[in-house]
Amino acid sequence: MDKKATMKAAAEIRKLCIDELAAAGYGHIGGSMSICDILAVLYTDILDIDPKDPKDPDRDYVVLSKGHCGPALYATLAYKGYFDKEMLHTLNQGGTSLPSHCDRLKTPGIDISTGSLGQGLSLGSGVAMGKLIQGRKGRVYVIVGDGELQEGQNWEAVQFIAHRCLENIVIIVDNNRRQLDGYTEDICKTFDYKRKFESFGIHAFEADGHDVCDICDKLTLAAKTGPAAVIMNTEKGHGCSFAEIPGFNHYMVISREMADEAIAEVDRRLEESYGQAD
Repeated sequence: MDKKATMKAAAEIRKLCIDELAAAGYGHIGGSMSICDILAVLYTDILDIDPKDPKDPDRDYVVLSKGHCGPALYATLAYKGYFDKEMLHTLNQGGTSLPSHCDRLKTPGIDISTGSLGQGLSLGSGVAMGKLIQGRKGRVYVIVGDGELQEGQNWEAVQFIAHRCLENIVIIVDNNRRQLDGYTEDICKTFDYKRKFESFGIHAFEADGHDVCDICDKLTLAAKTGPAAVIMNTEKGHGCSFAEIPGFNHYMVISREMADEAIAEVDRRLEESYGQAD
């Protein structure tokens, strides 16, 4: 991978997402920010995809189980050329192709409709199984939130994945340690995700979810080892001070001034990171 290029992609995705949410005036900023680096690595260095042929049956699939963080995925798809970036300013507006939660029937590049938390992993395992039955190429990458892993349906899906030896699926856990109304540790203790996945027969790895090289290394390893899970240790709101600092940052009202300051901050952080990347 080209580390600086992927870092720039992450910064651009983050800025597009902030601008998109500011145009709406509100949105799920915290969880969107925590997955920007993961999405940048996926769409820059990992996925076998073609924005000009988004329905290729042999493509890699991305299932954003935490579908309320669609703004981050929309920003990524716009950055990759699936649709014009100006469309981001229609987020959640009447008649938009960018609804609050991901909808494959509305948005180019969205593979699976999601947003009802806890169901995405089951849907992703079905896609992976279908590919194997049909002899299709491509892997399925499912991004789940740590909060939604409190739902039992996820672990039924993990059991199915292990039983069927679905080597073409990679589970990505956005382990930002916070959910809608507090810390996961306080609401329903998560325990050790790596050991939990391994107890089901799934290979499990951990990564710094904001280090593009570590993300790329672990996703590459997981794809070769599958079925596998990568627990991405992240920070909710990462890269955007107004979202990093508050105790409640799941969903926020966002002014144009807040967004402009945050976008300038992303640029400053990128310049600082460039120096450290040499």
